[in-house]
Amino acid sequence: FTRDPSTMPNASARMLPVRNPRTGQTDCHVEAVGAAALAELAARLRAGQAAWAAAGVAGRSAVLKAWSDRLLAHPGPLLEALSTDTGRHLLAGNELRALGGMVAGNVAMAGHAVAEAAERPSVTPGIGIRTQLVPYGLVGVISPWNFPFLLSMLDTIPALLAGCAVLVKPSEVTPRFVAPLMASVREFPELAAVFAVVTGDGQTGAALIEQVDAVCFTGSVATGRKVAEACARRFIPAFLELGGKDPVIVLASADPDRAAAAVLRASVQATGQACQSLERVYVHERVAAAFIERLVARAGAVPLNYPDSRRGQVGPLIFARQAEIIAGQLADAVAKGARILTGGAVETHGGGLWLRPTVVTGVTHAMTLMTEETFGPVLPVMPFRDTAEAVRLANDSVYGLSAAVLGD
Repeated sequence: FTRDPSTMPNASARMLPVRNPRTGQTDCHVEAVGAAALAELAARLRAGQAAWAAAGVAGRSAVLKAWSDRLLAHPGPLLEALSTDTGRHLLAGNELRALGGMVAGNVAMAGHAVAEAAERPSVTPGIGIRTQLVPYGLVGVISPWNFPFLLSMLDTIPALLAGCAVLVKPSEVTPRFVAPLMASVREFPELAAVFAVVTGDGQTGAALIEQVDAVCFTGSVATGRKVAEACARRFIPAFLELGGKDPVIVLASADPDRAAAAVLRASVQATGQACQSLERVYVHERVAAAFIERLVARAGAVPLNYPDSRRGQVGPLIFARQAEIIAGQLADAVAKGARILTGGAVETHGGGLWLRPTVVTGVTHAMTLMTEETFGPVLPVMPFRDTAEAVRLANDSVYGLSAAVLGD
């Protein structure tokens, strides 16, 4: 009998408390896997990688399809854990169901990539060019708390299909899903030999970087910078998907009601806890009054996902610290002249922290609400005079993740 450090706690392990976002209570603890155990696990995964790579795209695709199919046919334990992690049921189900399409899409792309890696002539007679596809031995994935399962799989699936072994460290804020996920993986020995998910905090993430050949990170700019620096010290690649302060421009030609509906959905979906959520709204002054009126009416009608996790649309704030950040940004905006038209106060229900869709006007770029990532259901609205001004305001940011334009 040997202990698998990806699944079993050590008697001397450092244990991390885990908060339930719906109750506010600490209802479980998970092990912060240490550097020695992580090195042991990394060695095991590396040992299995050669056979996994030798199986070819077809062999790896078959295993991943079979695993995905079985997991989606019996999602109960994983769905329950993920729902508890995030405090939401419907979106947890959506996260799980996305696995099928993710596997199918990446399997198709993997086949195309292999087909395109053919020898071709160069401009020099007698010399050909051949692409050689060589997988990284061990890829590390560090994923965030807002979509724990989906964003863990986003980089894992293509890396596994490429023939890499993969070691994942999700956020310590939402770690309950790890145990049922690994239980499903162990049903497929070929997959378990090259894929593991460990629990831990920043120390575990730092130790992971020391063991892998490439890192895929999704999370905040501040943490992403630390990951990039650590990877640079080891001369290994870092693939980073960081935060956003995503703007939307509502043109004068837009229908105010349709635009309000689209903006509200894109800002409040997942309680605004998504990197691509719209966080800055610039609306042409000609339609600003009508747009704001409809946005306020629609925002005020959105129900909380409480007390029944299967009903309502706005779930709890998953990370308690994020509630403090949002409240601080709103207080800063009000102090500098902004007006909150609906929502605006972090509420406590059942011990969890909730924020109703919050529409804010009178905002400027002197406010942190317009310049720093909010990650909550907050819609600051700012009018503009012409397209040039709208583009300038939208580009006045250190972020560059996504943006939208609405018009007819």
